[in-house]
Amino acid sequence: MEKYEELLVSIRKVIRAIDLHSKQLNKSSGLTGPQLLIMQEIARVKGVTASQVAKQINLSAATVTNILDRLENRGLIQRVRSSEDKRRVGLFLSEDGKTALIDAPQPLQEHFIQKFCQLEEWEQSLLLSSMQRIASMMDASEIDAAPVLEIDPMHLSSQKQEAE
Repeated sequence: MEKYEELLVSIRKVIRAIDLHSKQLNKSSGLTGPQLLIMQEIARVKGVTASQVAKQINLSAATVTNILDRLENRGLIQRVRSSEDKRRVGLFLSEDGKTALIDAPQPLQEHFIQKFCQLEEWEQSLLLSSMQRIASMMDASEIDAAPVLEIDPMHLSSQKQEAE
């Protein structure tokens, strides 16, 4: 096999591992990786705003707002308008949201981060630069992405609808 074929196989394995874990996370908790990450941020910073969440987890404000709408519709979060500044809306977990967060498994990146941190500094830098180069070669350098190893189920369902 050519080296580029071996690399493509490895990339496909990573994508497949992310997909399988995403399905398991969704099946066991009913949450996606980005939803879980947003809920963790809301739990970490009481009354955080949507724009602060977006900045902290490196997703666009529009994406975060869309996810927050779904979480609010499911009764997992609450938006509370500030009494001092009516323009400010704080985010809080509901009781159901707190329970869901406690019961949810850790995202795939937690396991990855543990293993990555065990590597020597030089190896971490080598992997980072290699992945940045791969992203660039795939014209993906400017794609909006959070530090979450998850395939966006909304993106997949819209692709399926387009194919039909």
